Amino acid sequence: MSNRLANAQSLYLRKHADNPVDWWPWCEEALATARREGKPIFLSIGYSSCHWCTVMEGEAFSNATIAAYLNENFLPIKVDREERPDIDSIYMQALQMMVGQGGWPLNIFLSPDDLVPFYGGTYFPPESKYGRPGFLQVLHALRQYFDTDQEKLAAVKAEILKNLQQSAALPAGDDLSQEMFERGVGLCAQVLIPTDNGTRFPMMPYALAALRGGRFNMVGETQPDTLEVCQQRGLDLALGGIFDHVGGGFHRYTVDPTWTVPHFEKMLYDNGQIVEYLAELWSLGLHEPAFERAIALTKTWLQREMTSPAGYFYAAQDADSFVTPEDAEPEEGAFYVWSYAALRQTLPADELNALGEDFTMSLAGNCEGNNVLQRRQPGPLLKPTEAALATLFQSRYGKSSATLTTFPPARDNQAAKTQPWAGRIPAVTDTKMIVAWNSLMISGLARVAAVWGDRIAYDMATQAANFILQNQWVAGRLHRLNYEGEPSVLAQSEDYALFIKALLDLHQAAWQWPDAAPPVDWSQKAIAVQTEFDNWLWSDDLAGYYNTATDASDSLLVRERTYQDSAVPAANGIAIANLVQLSLLTGNLTYLDRAEKSLHAFGAVMAQIPRACPSLFTALDWFRHATLVRTSAAKIAALVAQYTPTAVFLADADLPANAVGMVCEGLYCKAPATDWEMLRSQLETSQQRPS
Repeated sequence: MSNRLANAQSLYLRKHADNPVDWWPWCEEALATARREGKPIFLSIGYSSCHWCTVMEGEAFSNATIAAYLNENFLPIKVDREERPDIDSIYMQALQMMVGQGGWPLNIFLSPDDLVPFYGGTYFPPESKYGRPGFLQVLHALRQYFDTDQEKLAAVKAEILKNLQQSAALPAGDDLSQEMFERGVGLCAQVLIPTDNGTRFPMMPYALAALRGGRFNMVGETQPDTLEVCQQRGLDLALGGIFDHVGGGFHRYTVDPTWTVPHFEKMLYDNGQIVEYLAELWSLGLHEPAFERAIALTKTWLQREMTSPAGYFYAAQDADSFVTPEDAEPEEGAFYVWSYAALRQTLPADELNALGEDFTMSLAGNCEGNNVLQRRQPGPLLKPTEAALATLFQSRYGKSSATLTTFPPARDNQAAKTQPWAGRIPAVTDTKMIVAWNSLMISGLARVAAVWGDRIAYDMATQAANFILQNQWVAGRLHRLNYEGEPSVLAQSEDYALFIKALLDLHQAAWQWPDAAPPVDWSQKAIAVQTEFDNWLWSDDLAGYYNTATDASDSLLVRERTYQDSAVPAANGIAIANLVQLSLLTGNLTYLDRAEKSLHAFGAVMAQIPRACPSLFTALDWFRHATLVRTSAAKIAALVAQYTPTAVFLADADLPANAVGMVCEGLYCKAPATDWEMLRSQLETSQQRPS
């Protein structure tokens, strides 16, 4: 018998619909029921492509004994973190305070009267193993603790709540200097330096911020060569097993320090940022063929597997997939890996030999007896190697890459097992639309369009942006999600900030086609969305933007202003950079005033924990080095393809006599440039000015 999640729109919630656990969604009725019955709340947060979330669902939440005890003694609530990142952020921070680390699934226990947590963890096995207590054992202990030790419980809760409130009320700071900026981006570069152990994540907010430091002479005894570090990060991504060299698209991270074996889920937000980063490296003059190839294949993967008929981009693809329709459980990476025997059987001898020259592969394999393909060196691939990869594509998908333009998603495990796939059974695709994640992909494609003059990338980006503009407003308010044409959940700060950035990026990319009148004035759309953002989420008292709107925060313990970057850049860093750009485009200094106030609001954070907030240093770069270039529309096309990270461009037909353009730094303008070289020189100098 299905529980309350059976009719949920979220794929993650529906995965738990047949659990014997009597799940509730997060709603006022659930919270009121817990208060009325005096039951502690068991809050479990995850997302659809989370491997360990899936494991715990199959082990603990499908266990009848565990479910019976949980239902009797707790009120279980399930939350999709991709729907409600505000809830996830608060309780993830609480978990980190309690145990020193976090992750998903996020399982935390709350008092029903005030929703303050008193215990938490991540994955709990059904029985004690891996050095972790069994879940039923944990439940018994916590219920007894809740019933018999109210004094200690109150003390624990008071400490957690105090820390959460203190972290939400950040001290301001005054230092917005060049030294502060260089220290911050220098530390971002240090974060990217390889080590000999641990997992490897793309860490794109750090990479994009560190790249900005390459304009300044920052190399020293403790400071690495920023451009060298950033180029190496690009090579690790484009050559490593984290990239799907057969089908395109980047996996979430690798489980090793050599960028070889990935955790195989593919997230839209990673791919958008990586595409933008590789395009930026190219615009800087690092013309590595592997970067161009990775972008091209990722773009093709998006078109083939991740673009809805309506034009928006799907959210994610799972790590796990079935080998055969008869399998009870999917296997991680099954869609992507190759045994050596399969490679030898699939490829002609010349293609097998060519593949072995350019990619790592062996009889023993590098992933539990299978092979994850990883390139041995940069540069272009030879035709026999490309032919081998094309053969592997046809084996995996059942058709050639030239003929397979659309690969329909498997929307759940049942669909994956029952659809007649011509090749391998694919992983499940989470087909919801998330404004923030689509915006990251729009920005990545917009940068590709600007750097290469790629009209296909531009059209893909504009199609997704137009879908959001035309479908995500209900009663005058932006909504975060879309499920099969139905908008859902009020937008949060990351949705506003990243969508405004995407619109501004499209505004700049559109100059590649100066003679084509755009159907949408992207800058005016950005201004309109910014106005709504300011109305509902701006903090008049503290400056910066709250995660949630004023009318959507009643059940939250604290009202956070996110500044810490994770896999997705923090909203406030992006928002401040947007404000500076809007001030340049419009001449409205109210935007600049808000940007400055916000930077001061997070100033102590930037000074004390700079490694936590790379996007704030990106924003500081914009604030200190903001540049407006006015020239003819035809000349802007060449300028937007270059790496000018704090410049915006406007077409101006009313320049002074004999001038080809004007460069304005912040609140003043340089002498009109009388020739093209003078204009380029002024722009380059403005991007490197120390103050």
